[in-house]
Amino acid sequence: MSAEIVQLVEQAGSNVTTAVSACGVIVFTRAESAAADATANLGRRILQAVWRRGDDQGRAEREAAVQDAADAPGDEDAAAALRQQIKRALREQSDLQAELARLLPATGETVNVTASGERSIAARSIGTAVTGDNTTIRP
Repeated sequence: MSAEIVQLVEQAGSNVTTAVSACGVIVFTRAESAAADATANLGRRILQAVWRRGDDQGRAEREAAVQDAADAPGDEDAAAALRQQIKRALREQSDLQAELARLLPATGETVNVTASGERSIAARSIGTAVTGDNTTIRP
């Protein structure tokens, strides 16, 4: 197995686990949420990219692995089985490696953000952030 695949899966692991814990299997169809943290949103994008690749059998296997991990959030074996599915998808779909590399922060990249004060927010990237009282957001 290529070192690049191992590195991508290691980088994606905590993001994927957070997304699965937050959403379960609906992670495949759920849109990014302003209420979810950045880790969960990144994990969701990673899983959606992996899931939509390959044939129906591959999708079903990945969906089952996500369901198992969602049903047992602290189970390292379930998390490892999900990582194994991601590795398999990366080996089978060469263009998926490039897509995940674009989604994940550069190796060694560190982002420090500080927010202080009432209603402060800190984010590397965010869609919508509302910190005021009695705010209405319309599409």
